[in-house]
Formats: sequence, structure tokens, C-alpha cells
Amino acid sequence: MRRCPGTRLTGSPRRTPYELSELLDWVLEHLDRPLTVEALAARAAMSPRTFARRFKALTGTTPHRWLLERRLHLAEELLETTDLSVDAVAVRAGFGGADTLRHHFAARRGVAPAAYRRAFRRIP
Repeated sequence: MRRCPGTRLTGSPRRTPYELSELLDWVLEHLDRPLTVEALAARAAMSPRTFARRFKALTGTTPHRWLLERRLHLAEELLETTDLSVDAVAVRAGFGGADTLRHHFAARRGVAPAAYRRAFRRIP
């Protein structure tokens, strides 16, 4: 039986770091969506446990922490460069609502989103 490169005998595709990098790029384009480890693992054709292990090997952190940091970074960018309300920023960054954004922002950045905006606003 002949195998194609990158496949197992079962025919399921093997995911390489490059392919996981493609998934990360996709995630960055869809931060506003609900993204779970289970959904990302399915998209990567892996079990959640295997996905989490390979993800950590590639990024040095867990999928949840990586996703949270990317969402916080997007929220920072939106707070700095737009007039969107904190609620709108929260939705666009994938937090669902302002309360969740405020919680994570204060826990990870030590400041409320509105205070961050006042300090770092880049538009006139």
C-alpha cells in the first residue's frame, strides 16, 4: 500500500508546524467568533488533547492563553485607533460583551479599557 507524504496509514492528514501556523493565521482573521479548543482541534484534524500539546510546542503557551492575548491585543488596537464603544470593541475582539473585556483587560493589563483608551489614543 502506497502512502502519500504527510499521511498516516489511516489516511488522516498529519499536521505540520506550518499547517498549524496557517490555522493561527485563520484564527487571527476570525477573533470575533467563538473559538474553542475543540473547534480549533477539529479544524486542525486533531483530537483536542493532541492539538493542545502541539499548539503549546509551537507557541510556548496554551491555546486559551494565546487566544486571550490576541484578543486583548486587538482590543488595544481598536481602543487606540477607533471611536468604537467599549461594547463594540468587546464584540469585535471576541469577548462577547464589555463586562468580559473589562474583566480580562483589568486582570492582564492592570487597567480598565476606557483608561487605556485615554492613555494611548492615537486618533485626533
